[in-house]
Amino acid sequence: MSKKHVYIIAEAGVNHNGDMELARKLVRAGAEAGADAVKFQTFHPENLVTKTAEKAAYQKVTTGMQESQLEMLQKLTLKDEDYIELEKLCRECGVDFISTPFDSDSLHFLTTALNMPFIKIPSGEVTNAPFLIEIAHSQKPVVLSTGMATLGEIEKALAMLAYGYIKSDFPANYQAAQDVYVSEEGQNILREKVQLLHCTTQYPAPASQANLKAMETMKRAFGLPVGYSDHTKGITIPVAATALGAVIIEKHFTLDKDMPGPDHKASLEPEELQAMVQAIRTVEQAIGCGVKIPAADEVANINIVRKSMVAASEISEGENITLEKLTAKRAGAGISPMNVWHILGKKAGRAYGIDEKIEW
Repeated sequence: MSKKHVYIIAEAGVNHNGDMELARKLVRAGAEAGADAVKFQTFHPENLVTKTAEKAAYQKVTTGMQESQLEMLQKLTLKDEDYIELEKLCRECGVDFISTPFDSDSLHFLTTALNMPFIKIPSGEVTNAPFLIEIAHSQKPVVLSTGMATLGEIEKALAMLAYGYIKSDFPANYQAAQDVYVSEEGQNILREKVQLLHCTTQYPAPASQANLKAMETMKRAFGLPVGYSDHTKGITIPVAATALGAVIIEKHFTLDKDMPGPDHKASLEPEELQAMVQAIRTVEQAIGCGVKIPAADEVANINIVRKSMVAASEISEGENITLEKLTAKRAGAGISPMNVWHILGKKAGRAYGIDEKIEW
């Protein structure tokens, strides 16, 4: 990921509805909007959910209650060869290809057959110790989404990742992973490999529950870069997250919010995605370096806007200069009012008319 600017992930997710032509259009739309990456989701439905698993409440609203979660997911899958084609298309369009693995088979495929810059770990896997260790065994950098998680749960997830990066086996117990996590080697590998995403796992998420300040809490707690995966409506909240220091912004997008499927209504359409990217780029330019000095473009205004000491009334040559004889007026190329004491009580070297700058 670039260290030069906020890394923007256009989350296509499953908004292709299992249609490869729609997936291609999503890649092109994400690239045209200016995103750094277009991300999909890779899973084998039978490996992800049981036959009796219910849909989430928002999924029941967007896709109905007649089918199970398994049946819904079966409609939203792509073939392995489809992802290979999408990766190639992403390269042609100048964006990174990313897909989130949701099971071991998908992880193996994505890490061996495709060239992704990192693995995005979804929020639902934060407590999946075996999967986290398996992901770390790939030695790929990861971005860990932390929706629904407490600081304690994030720490445990990081312990699993640290162990998996350093050890080739499975820990005998949690303490073995914790021992690696607190070691210097464990902390160094996490700083090298891991970034975090703050997230509110609801679709759409109310702005009142975005809790953007949690990004700073996570950064202080773990010493890792923190970004934001957004599920709120519109573009305001991810732009605000940028202003608060997010290094990654992830946002779902679709070609049409009225399409059938679980995530379309909580997604941006292409023109909204482009507006978000442009707003983020503007905000990150405005954040600056943090040093309080005059900006380059305002230096020329200093002498125009600031004031100099001038005669408030006529002053004779040799006359003592008193505060009553002085006033401060623009322009600012003379003696600064902050240095008025340099001339108070001194004798005027020449006569001054009203508004003439005092010289010394």
